[in-house]
Amino acid sequence: MSASGSTATGSTKVAIVTGGRTGIGLATLKRFQQQGYKVINISRKPSPLSGCISLEADFTQPHWSQQIGAALEAEIAGAEQLVLVHNAGLHVNDSAMEVDAEAMRRSFDVNVVAPATLNRLVNPHLTPGSAIIYVGSTLSEKAVAGCASYVSAKHALVGLMRATCQDLQGRQVHTACICPGFTDTEMLREHVGNSDEVLKEIASICTYGRLINTDEIAGTLYFCATNPVVNGTVMHANLGQIER
Repeated sequence: MSASGSTATGSTKVAIVTGGRTGIGLATLKRFQQQGYKVINISRKPSPLSGCISLEADFTQPHWSQQIGAALEAEIAGAEQLVLVHNAGLHVNDSAMEVDAEAMRRSFDVNVVAPATLNRLVNPHLTPGSAIIYVGSTLSEKAVAGCASYVSAKHALVGLMRATCQDLQGRQVHTACICPGFTDTEMLREHVGNSDEVLKEIASICTYGRLINTDEIAGTLYFCATNPVVNGTVMHANLGQIER
């Protein structure tokens, strides 16, 4: 475990964000911190955000939950409101007809099994007013060629969210799955080889003709985390994609 800076003294609102070192995760940590939450990042490397508590875990490894369980318990004990944002993801490029079983397992471990495991860890601390928010993808409800494991995992994540909604009934804890469109992140840029030409082409798919910025997704996640009326919702946040 590592921590940077200091957290808000006496804070009773806690937000846990996975994959908070960069991109959407980092922007989401900042948003919750600005709203007075004690913020906790869970990822392979610490978050650079000052005042954020970082618990280091590799979701592809079998015993990560045992390694951080006690530290996580200590940080969230006594929280009056807990928000868990499942943001960490693993993108695998593969064909449905040539899937590598181990690669698919890693995809499901990070994208589906890790969120389910974290749900179990925080379950005793989900007081009324708490929320579990999943970060899906445009590919949570559609598919494109060449990323079968990722598409399958993100579809499964929607199923996990819907199961979460049903299994939390009566507890006044809500859930939703937010599906970002093409967002300007390090992951996207690396995926396209930092090609400005490819990024421009991707932006043209959106009706606004631009990429989404991470703060826009962070704001959407915060809205859903603090509005129980969205319970069980799959919400696409993509600026309107052009169907082709």
